[in-house]
Amino acid sequence: MDFFAILSRYITKQLLINFFIVLFAILGIILMFDTIEALRRTSGREDVTFWFTVQYAVTRITKTVEIVLPFVLMVAAMITFWRLSKNNEFVIIRSNGVSMFAFLRPLMIATFFLGIANITLFNPVAAKMFEWHEVLSYRLQSRNPNAMLFSSKGLWIRESAENGRILLIQARSLRQEDDKTVLMRDVNITELDEASRIKTSYNAAFATLDDNIFHLKDVKIIVNGEPMQSVTDYAYETTINVQRIKDNFIEPEAISFWHLPDTIRFYEKSGFSARQHWMRFLSLLISPFLLIGMLMLAAVFMLQNTLRGSAIMWRVIISIVTGFTFYFSSQVVYAFGVNGYIPMWLSVAAPTIIIWLVSASLLIQSDEV
Repeated sequence: MDFFAILSRYITKQLLINFFIVLFAILGIILMFDTIEALRRTSGREDVTFWFTVQYAVTRITKTVEIVLPFVLMVAAMITFWRLSKNNEFVIIRSNGVSMFAFLRPLMIATFFLGIANITLFNPVAAKMFEWHEVLSYRLQSRNPNAMLFSSKGLWIRESAENGRILLIQARSLRQEDDKTVLMRDVNITELDEASRIKTSYNAAFATLDDNIFHLKDVKIIVNGEPMQSVTDYAYETTINVQRIKDNFIEPEAISFWHLPDTIRFYEKSGFSARQHWMRFLSLLISPFLLIGMLMLAAVFMLQNTLRGSAIMWRVIISIVTGFTFYFSSQVVYAFGVNGYIPMWLSVAAPTIIIWLVSASLLIQSDEV
């Protein structure tokens, strides 16, 4: 059997095992602290069950995974490379003529697919769980075990309709009745023409949104230049659905990767800025390459022919400090992009490009030694 194929499977297996061990260990610690905090918040509350507390803590943890994932990958790679160096396996591999990048190639491929699985499979689950966490937070605050309120501050949405029309939809308050129905009070739907002049206004005491239709109750219809009409029920078709309303009250980080393109198109068509959603979408697309960069960074510090004594400790400390410095710097650059100071693609891609260039140049130097 081919030596390199055996080697690739061996080191890839080691990396993946270490990755999941580190991931579950870190998530276990975070879950413990989240549970303690949830118990502290619910202490003395007879209306809160233990199962509610568990859900509250578990649904919160998924948002943390994305933050810690690059560091988990880096730590897992450091452990893998340290063991290879400690057992002199790396020396044997190099003595067989395997270059540094040939050694890293299978690990980079495995890391890339790990990143793809994160954004296509895990991210939708994490977004759904974060959404449920927001519901649980409101239930804890309102002491209503069935509450599914999106906002007590009301709703304001601008929708671009056919024939150049623009719809302004407002509601004083709203809450979710079930997965497909939203109940709103004091609803106003205003139709504007291409010149932004008011054509028709619908004022309802309350309304329900179900299957892209507003079911308005006790409606006053005001058409420009005509007497006011009063009707008991009125069905108003719209492209807005429950998910669109949710997107108005949650952060882009809580929107699924698969829903982000439709959300971006909706905002841009409605005339709103979709910069934050674009930034989120681009950052998810670049995340597999960021994970590869963290793998290369770990290789720079831990892939040595000999690692003994205090040298290991110093390399671990320096690599962790470098990783955290890179992370916080990337967040600063990301903030510049969100606020429009630099192009979106540059703020998202620049940190990853820098870590790739720096790590690759240092690996090339070590490969020549």
